[in-house]
Amino acid sequence: MSITVIIIGITLITSVLAFQNAEIFGQLKFNAYFIKEHKQWWRFFTYAFIHADWMHLLINMYVLYSFGDIVEDTYFNLFSYKGLFYFILLYLGGLLFSTVFDFGKHKSDPYYNAVGASGAVSAVVFSSILIYPSGSIFLFPIPFPIPSWIFGILFLIYSAYMGKRSKDNIGHNAHLWGAIFGVVFTVLTIPNVFSNFILLLTN
Repeated sequence: MSITVIIIGITLITSVLAFQNAEIFGQLKFNAYFIKEHKQWWRFFTYAFIHADWMHLLINMYVLYSFGDIVEDTYFNLFSYKGLFYFILLYLGGLLFSTVFDFGKHKSDPYYNAVGASGAVSAVVFSSILIYPSGSIFLFPIPFPIPSWIFGILFLIYSAYMGKRSKDNIGHNAHLWGAIFGVVFTVLTIPNVFSNFILLLTN
């Protein structure tokens, strides 16, 4: 069983439990104030395993499923089982790094909360774009596949817009920071990935 499928399974189970239990949701969500004032450091990670609603959950898991295996298989083929460790670091590093901006901005605000795997998923998506720029994804109701690099750009534009105006529990700013982490991590761990990206994109 792939690491991607295991992450999806854990996230689905945890999110469903949190949907049914407000106390679980409250203990796991990202809240910079609680991290700073009450040393609840686990919130840097656990927020990514719960979601605002079913649509939020299913979209994140569908995107992770669509791009995760490409990245995971590439790391495994390059580094064997060490590559699986790199893939886990990519995911966990993405979800941690994607909270840095919001932690700094909201550490004195007890009312700001965020949930969702979007930052970690964004890291995987942009890693996949570097590795396989000719990849694509199907999004209903669009009847044709969207190239992954176009999807990535649209994803960031939407996230920037929603991050400025949205009042939901979704950490839209995390998408951008997760993407940055995914690109940097991939460039540092996979030799020649950027030059290969340019070559594949222009051919």
